[in-house]
Amino acid sequence: MSVSVTPSRGALPRSPHVVIVGAGFGGIYAARALRKAPVRVTVVDRRNHHLFQPLLYQVATAGLSAPQIAAPIRRVLRRQANATVLLAEAVWIDARRQRLVLADGELTYDFLIVATGATHNYFGHDEWARHAPGLKTIEDAVEIRRRVLLAFEAAERETDPESQRAHLTFAIVGAGSTGVELAGTLREIAQRTLARDFRNFDPRETRVILVDTADRVLPTFPTDLSQKARAMLEARGVEVRTGCRVTEIDSGGLSWESSSSEGAERISARTVLWAAGVKPSSLAESLDAPRDELGRVRVAADLSIPGNAEIFVVGDLARVEQDGRPVPGMAPPAVQEGRHAAANIRADLAGRPRRSFRYKDRGMLATVGRKAGVAHIHGLGFTGFVAWVLWLVVHIAWLIGFRNRLAVLFEWAWAYFSYQRGARVILARSFQPDETPQPEPPTRPSATLPAAQPSCAATAGREIASPP
Repeated sequence: MSVSVTPSRGALPRSPHVVIVGAGFGGIYAARALRKAPVRVTVVDRRNHHLFQPLLYQVATAGLSAPQIAAPIRRVLRRQANATVLLAEAVWIDARRQRLVLADGELTYDFLIVATGATHNYFGHDEWARHAPGLKTIEDAVEIRRRVLLAFEAAERETDPESQRAHLTFAIVGAGSTGVELAGTLREIAQRTLARDFRNFDPRETRVILVDTADRVLPTFPTDLSQKARAMLEARGVEVRTGCRVTEIDSGGLSWESSSSEGAERISARTVLWAAGVKPSSLAESLDAPRDELGRVRVAADLSIPGNAEIFVVGDLARVEQDGRPVPGMAPPAVQEGRHAAANIRADLAGRPRRSFRYKDRGMLATVGRKAGVAHIHGLGFTGFVAWVLWLVVHIAWLIGFRNRLAVLFEWAWAYFSYQRGARVILARSFQPDETPQPEPPTRPSATLPAAQPSCAATAGREIASPP
């Protein structure tokens, strides 16, 4: 089966076809950068929305709802006449024939931009995934929120003190930005949001443990800012364990080893969250290109892959080196890489030489909790309230869509003044409903109604640190 793509209004029927796989930061900004180019653009994604991943942890901790940090791809590109959006899953790249194989068809291309991002990396222990969910998608965030809220509900009904303590112990593996932000927010929820909501325990006794193999939190930040971030976490009651290697995760908790102690240490925790690492999407395996130890595709200076100049790889999937070091896998580099790939396509069409990519580091930001954060911008370090305000401004500014910006700003203002979080809804059950058939209610005579028609719902089928 072959997917036929009709040229969009305003596009020439025989204009070059640019296919972009993935509508994350790299893909969306590449598509936008081709708005006025004489090309047909097709954006392929297995989800219908662009996700602002830096705020996923806010959904996971009930601060925001999913639609507030996501925007339908079609809405984002609705005014771009040369762009078409396809809801489909890319499974293989046939570089020799210049075609993208989909789960239900294929697309031919003149240029291909691969921006499929990364997924969770459990470093050879994929069995840990069921006990320690990661945070890359809206589904991940909703599942983490469900587990967090259910842990407090279970503690309310628990009569055994040890079991209750296990329900109220949250362990986070990985002390990068995601892990630090999760840890700080969970303590804030326990201390402020839920402090008066339960009768059989005190939520302020909740333990939050942050574990990492690195010797400090936020290892990509300068050492002094990393140390200040740790001090802010510990001041909020987060137990930080650095230099510890996790050896086991199961339904009852986790174990780790450290150089400072003999043998493994075990913590009973009913909720374990994974923020320790990522690996490139499986689409990288179909590219005949060298990859690094993490599986990222090693790209040339112009972001194309060796031997296939028409294929560009951007974002978390790409290994981009600058000054002997890899460019970090964050939103700002992905945005810049997507724009740069588009610029080189325009250069090819105009007969100009391609330019080498150069990442402009605008800085890094991370929040530790209410009125607390760290920022490193243009060589300057900021901490505390100032860094927190910078973090707020940057994330509001780079959300896609005015409605989303307004909604997030309102939610944050409400949370700041009320200490409440507006998305504390458990969307999935942790138990099976009673299957015992219930008696039907008695009927009463009524007028004959026409047969109901099936509803649409019954018939429908079914990834920032600083400004770029």
